[in-house]
Amino acid sequence: MTSDHTHKTSAVSLPIFEQLIHPDLNTDSKRIFYRHAARAIVMRGEQILMLFTERYNDYSFPGGGLDDGEDWCEGLKRELEEETGAHSIRVLSEYARVDETRPHYKPDFDQMHMISHYFVCEIADDLREARMEDYEVANGMRPVWINIHDALAHNESVMARNEKKMGLSIQRETLILRHLVKQLLAD
Repeated sequence: MTSDHTHKTSAVSLPIFEQLIHPDLNTDSKRIFYRHAARAIVMRGEQILMLFTERYNDYSFPGGGLDDGEDWCEGLKRELEEETGAHSIRVLSEYARVDETRPHYKPDFDQMHMISHYFVCEIADDLREARMEDYEVANGMRPVWINIHDALAHNESVMARNEKKMGLSIQRETLILRHLVKQLLAD
């Protein structure tokens, strides 16, 4: 049994930037849940808009799963507005795609195949009040502007210590942060 989302506007066909496979994954399973996500990269110089989550002690990119039939850009704008309070959002370009496969917690599936598309965005100078979901509030998630080098160093430190509360997404998010930093240093 599988599930897949279709979207009104297909994302730019970037090659897979990285493919991540969780070490605890049962690769023999055919019960795969497919989830598509759009994530925002919003930068001002070396400052980047991130979500800090106390529960996992990490920085992640704003964004999330798309609803069935939802347009990529509209879904990204919705998620960015809800999680950060951003408004006047312009999606400029797709930056990268990361595919990850990991164990899944729902009873009908053994694994999740998450396809994350990262988009470069511009937003208005001010942030309005975020409208987090209950689980995001419970996890201590909040939007922050942070120096990209500091966000990267923090996530790498959490990964190096292999903190027990470390979330599954930190590897994906740190990969994109590393790439962005390398690109900044090259420019």
